[in-house]
Amino acid sequence: MEIQTPRGRIYQDKNGKAILEWDPNFQQKWNGQFSRAQKFIDNEVLRLNGKYTPFQSGMLTKSGILGTVVGSGDIEYNAIYARYQYYGKVMVGPAPKQVTDKDLVYTGGPMRGAFWFERMKGDHKEAILAGAGKIAGGSK
Repeated sequence: MEIQTPRGRIYQDKNGKAILEWDPNFQQKWNGQFSRAQKFIDNEVLRLNGKYTPFQSGMLTKSGILGTVVGSGDIEYNAIYARYQYYGKVMVGPAPKQVTDKDLVYTGGPMRGAFWFERMKGDHKEAILAGAGKIAGGSK
């Protein structure tokens, strides 16, 4: 996200004239703060997702770190099996695999399983937003 400052304007009526000018440092200041806040959010999502992500060898978690450009706002798990794990259904056959109605069974901890981002967000959303708000200069 990049903030663009509009050009200034002059307003004039029968009572006088007003000139509206933006602070020349506004764009640079807020772009930097919002960029730092987005990096914080991305890092927190990756860190906190770790407790919810299915774990066998750790490669799924690592694929999130490797597949994500921190600060972009897009978290991407680039392991070829990430989508199957995320939706939690057994898939069979040659590629492209066919989805079954059977649920995957997850091991490695009670919080690990399907829809890990949604479940993590339900538990930690307010803390992530509060931290980002402080960085961005808000009060959240």
